[in-house]
Amino acid sequence: MAPPEIRYRIELMPVRSGYDGHTCWVHGRAGAIPGDPPTVVLTMQRLLLSGSDVFYALHEMRTEDLGATWSAPLAHEETLGRREETDGVVACICDFTPAWHARTGVLLGTGQVARYVGDRLMPDPRPRETAYSVYDPDARRWTPWRSLEMPGGRDGPFFSAGAGSTQRVDLPDGEILLPIYFHGAAERYSSVAVARCSFDGETLQYVEHGSAHTVPIGRGMHEPSLAQHGGRYYLTIRNDERGYVASSDDGLRFSEPRPWTWDDGSDLGNHNTQQHWVTHPDGLFLVYTRRGAANDHVFRHRAPLFIARVDPERLCVLRETERVLIPERGARLGNFGVVAVTPGETWVTACEWMQPAGCERYGSDNTLWIARLLWEG
Repeated sequence: MAPPEIRYRIELMPVRSGYDGHTCWVHGRAGAIPGDPPTVVLTMQRLLLSGSDVFYALHEMRTEDLGATWSAPLAHEETLGRREETDGVVACICDFTPAWHARTGVLLGTGQVARYVGDRLMPDPRPRETAYSVYDPDARRWTPWRSLEMPGGRDGPFFSAGAGSTQRVDLPDGEILLPIYFHGAAERYSSVAVARCSFDGETLQYVEHGSAHTVPIGRGMHEPSLAQHGGRYYLTIRNDERGYVASSDDGLRFSEPRPWTWDDGSDLGNHNTQQHWVTHPDGLFLVYTRRGAANDHVFRHRAPLFIARVDPERLCVLRETERVLIPERGARLGNFGVVAVTPGETWVTACEWMQPAGCERYGSDNTLWIARLLWEG
């Protein structure tokens, strides 16, 4: 029996556009501070187009009227910018996702630390940590980013561990279920797990982590995102060859991940790209990119951005429910965010990532898009 229909409208809203051919805006993700209307804080950062994953300080834009008007990008160089370390290494917070923490009443952003030598990623083995920061809405200031301390430090399995581009779940008591991906200094494949953390409004602390999962394919598993729906937890995971999904009763111990498929059992077509969740009281949705959409000219098929409903029992995507959220214009859209702005409205945010060179000939211009999901009924 088909599940009851969940009706919603999609309204596509461009926030800003234009780029200088040298850098472009990426990682556009938003967090909502409750209010009437809510204050939405969207963070993003510049990418060096001549490099690979070379990022600069985080900026924010803010709206207090549900996107009708936006503040200009505000840089946070001192608190969310680059830091010089030893031996010419420069560290930078990146892959940042802000989200409201209801128990403490603050906007908490989580991401990870990238390290560079001369505007190139530091050679492997390259240490990495989960980074986080807390927002002061009155001062429009983020606290200086801090690193989450993990057991064993750099000598253990968490030598390279981060929560880059992940969705977390906050529990009623204020504890946080934070998906991470990690590997030891000599390990080839990354694993994913969910870390249970405490948070007092200022300091994020590791408590424990649940079952770890990987596959001996490509680089292993990366960029997990977590959702809670109908009393269960769901984890969606990036891999070089295909996306994976797993479920759990407690948010820590998960079933063995299985590849994402359509409801007829065929491969979804997502590969080497993150996916994220949209939750609704009556259903669970996946936002993703995939092959087979006349998009072979797009890097790793990372556009258009799709949404479809998930069958939470069979852990598959219902093909007939698929809709385009953000259209393809040559640039990739795979690094995106999801935020529930009000009970009746959810936003999916994405910047057109202007690599490789020439993607602009299909119409892209580094537009920051918001796809507004307006729930009906």
